[in-house]
Amino acid sequence: MLTKKLYEQATGRSQKSNVIAYQIRQSFRPGEITAEEANRIGYELASRFLKGKHAFIVATHTDREHIHNHIIYNSTALDGTRKFRDFFFSGLAVQRLSDLICLEHQLSVIEKKPYRERQKRITYPPRESNRDRLCGIIDEILQQEPTDYEEFLQKLEQQGYEIKRGKYTSVKGARQKRFIRFKTLGAGYSEEEIKAVLAGRAKHHPHQKQPPKEQTFQLLVDIQAKLAEGKGGGYERWAKKHNLKEMSKTLIFLQQQKISSADELKECADAALSRYHELGDSIKTSEKRLAEIAVLKAHIINYAKTRPVYDAYRKAGYSKKFLEEHCTEITLHKAAKAAFDESNLKTLPKIKELDAEYSKLLTEKKARYPDYRKARDEMQELLQAQKNIELFFDEEKDPKQTEHSR
Repeated sequence: MLTKKLYEQATGRSQKSNVIAYQIRQSFRPGEITAEEANRIGYELASRFLKGKHAFIVATHTDREHIHNHIIYNSTALDGTRKFRDFFFSGLAVQRLSDLICLEHQLSVIEKKPYRERQKRITYPPRESNRDRLCGIIDEILQQEPTDYEEFLQKLEQQGYEIKRGKYTSVKGARQKRFIRFKTLGAGYSEEEIKAVLAGRAKHHPHQKQPPKEQTFQLLVDIQAKLAEGKGGGYERWAKKHNLKEMSKTLIFLQQQKISSADELKECADAALSRYHELGDSIKTSEKRLAEIAVLKAHIINYAKTRPVYDAYRKAGYSKKFLEEHCTEITLHKAAKAAFDESNLKTLPKIKELDAEYSKLLTEKKARYPDYRKARDEMQELLQAQKNIELFFDEEKDPKQTEHSR
C-alpha cells in the first residue's frame, strides 16, 4: 500500500478497480523435492521473472501430496514509478521460465503433448470432508500413543484445531465454519471411546471411508427441447451419444430388476413410490409425537414447579401486586393449564411413562431410516428409468405420425 501511495504521488494517477497483487502457483512432482529446495526455486523464479523490480513473497505449502509454491508479488514497482503490465501470454512466459529453472535443477517438468494425445479425466477423486479429515488426524494422533486425554487435545491443537470444552468436547479446523463434536464422528471416536483407548482398555479401529455410490444411469436429454432453446449441432451430436449410452444402462438396469415391459415398470415404480411415502409418513408421525411429548413434558414440569406459587396467588385473591412479583411463574402455570385443557387431559401422565414412550419412538424412528433411504433410492431409480423409457420411445416415433396425432 505504501508503494501505491508513492505511485499516486509520482504519477497523479489512481484507479477504482486497482489490482493489489498477482499470484503464481508452482507445483512439483510428489517425492522429488524438499520444501526448502522448492522455496529456493520459487524465489529464483520470482527474481528472474520480475527482474528485481517488484516486492514478492514465496510461501511453500506441504499440505498436499505435491509440494507447491504460492508466489505473490506487488503490482506496483518498488520505486513507485510504474505498475506491472500483465501482457498477453504472460502465463505462458512464466510456465516456460519455470520449466527452464526446473530443468537447470534436474527436476521433472510436464511434457507437452498434442491435443489428440492428451488423456482426458473421466473420474475425479472423491472430495475429503471435514469429518473424514478429522478422523484421519485422530487416527494418526492415537498411533503416537498420547499419555492422557489432555495430551491428545494438545496434539489436536498443534494440528490447527480449535478446542471447545463443555458437556461435549468439539473441535473446529482452520477452514471450518462450525464445530464438530467427537460423538458425531461415528463408532470409535466419542470422548469415552477415545479415553478408553488412551487408558489401554480398548483398541482403536481406524475410520473406513465409504466409497460414494455410483449412479446407475442418468436421465436422457430432451434433444428437441434443447435445440428449441438455441443449442447447436455439436450439442445435438453429443446428446445423441449420451442418450444411447444412458439408455443402454437403463435397459441393463431393467434386466437386472427382471422388468420386461412398460406396464411392469409402472407397477414397480408405483409400488416403490407408495413404499417411500409410507415410510416417510411413519417417520413424520413419530417426529410429531416426539415433539408433542417434549412440549407436554415441559408443561408438566412447569406446572408442578409453579403450582405452589399459583395456589398462593389464588389465596391472595388474585392480587395484582402478587402477580407483578411472580409474573413468570404464574404465566408458565397458566400456559401449562391451557395446554392440558386443549389436549383434553383429565389426568396428567407420569414423566417416566413419557420418557419411556419418547425413547421407544426415537429408537423406532432411527431403525426406519435405513429402509427409508433404501426405498428412496429404489423409487428414484425406477422413476428415472420410467422417464427415460418414455422419452426414448417418444423420440423414436415418426415425426409425421406425432404431428398427425396432435
